[in-house]
Amino acid sequence: MVSVPGGGGVPRASDARRGTPVDRSQTEPDITVIVPTLNEAANLEVVLPELEEVLDRLPGEHEVIVVDGGSVDDTVATAHAVLPDAEVVEQARAGKGNAVATGLEHAEGDVVVMFDADGSADPEEIPAFVEALVEGADFAKGSRFTEGGGSSDITPVRRAGNAALNTVANTAFGTEFTDLCYGYNAFWADMTPVLDLPDASTPAEPGEPEMVWGDGFEIETLINVRMAASGAEITEVPSVERDRIHGESNLHAVRDGLRVLRTIIVERMRLSAGKMVAAPRARRARRAALRETTAA
Repeated sequence: MVSVPGGGGVPRASDARRGTPVDRSQTEPDITVIVPTLNEAANLEVVLPELEEVLDRLPGEHEVIVVDGGSVDDTVATAHAVLPDAEVVEQARAGKGNAVATGLEHAEGDVVVMFDADGSADPEEIPAFVEALVEGADFAKGSRFTEGGGSSDITPVRRAGNAALNTVANTAFGTEFTDLCYGYNAFWADMTPVLDLPDASTPAEPGEPEMVWGDGFEIETLINVRMAASGAEITEVPSVERDRIHGESNLHAVRDGLRVLRTIIVERMRLSAGKMVAAPRARRARRAALRETTAA
């Protein structure tokens, strides 16, 4: 069960994760890749070596943070064995969103990349995401439906649903997303405050919902719309979604579509209530406009 915003006893993220300034003039940023996992041992045997091979070719330092949600297979042991340099951490609450927030609390890179453990994300695309950021974007959003993108794992029903949800989100937030329901993305680490996620390390209190808003799969839509609402500069990066390597996907077109729709509605209400956090770029622009108005 997931509580709505304002519910539950979990505080907002601590000041320690409020966006340390990043030198965006650099062309070789350090990279943090966050990999949420839940029973992905067999996939990690393939995914982590692929990921490391790509990162080793890039300039700058890199780190891989595997965030596990209580796997009952050998996910944790496999991560340690296959990629000894990876940081492997356990999340305090359930859900992919809590895994993302946990990873962000440990991230030390200038750029953060969100990367699925099931093999559907191609690590060879990471340089394109980083390039988009270096060229001026705050947020590099993967898209299967822009030129150069594609998918080996999407049905006509999912495609139609995604298109409909794009329209709803674009109307609600004034955006031009072509692929709202895709979680492969990257952003400058100083954009973390924009996400305004619940503190990741606080366990759920007895009698409270096991997850709070932002802890679940709504995280992917939440990241997209909060980045947009903040005034962030967004660049879509063509991405080809690969088939899952092992295991079965938990995706369900109708259930997940309704969850995304609910997220859009809740987040639009949050925006109307003035609860969104402005991006650094947007804050600077507002301050400049205020100075011009005052001077006049």
